[in-house]
Amino acid sequence: MKNSRNAYREVFFNVWKKIEQQDTIADPMENIISQIIKQHPEYHQTLSEYEKNIDKDYPPEAGISNPFMHMSMHISIAEQLSINQPDGIQSIYTQLCTKMKDTHATEHHIMDCLGETMWAAQKNQTEPDMQQYLNCIRKKL
Repeated sequence: MKNSRNAYREVFFNVWKKIEQQDTIADPMENIISQIIKQHPEYHQTLSEYEKNIDKDYPPEAGISNPFMHMSMHISIAEQLSINQPDGIQSIYTQLCTKMKDTHATEHHIMDCLGETMWAAQKNQTEPDMQQYLNCIRKKL
């Protein structure tokens, strides 16, 4: 039985394979993942080497970004925007995109705030503080 980390990563590998083979991507979640993969050509080599990377660890001390975590955070942000949760994130995102003139850079700013919020919640063993999260995002406005 596969561990959950590898099962999750496998989704990225499978979508990449569909992109490479120009297969139809009809599943809505796969469509989101394919858009994110296409925005990150620096991860295409990783996704092309299944055996080498399915089990690869990305410890922070190695100084290498975890491509699966990075793309997963983009998915989280896409989901938050699609349902406007936390309440108001769509409006803040739109304003920030207008100011930054780059949706990808805007998502990376939000990603930094999401990471900080999740880290604080884990450290303090509390629920994520959504108001603090939104305030962090607003700092770029």
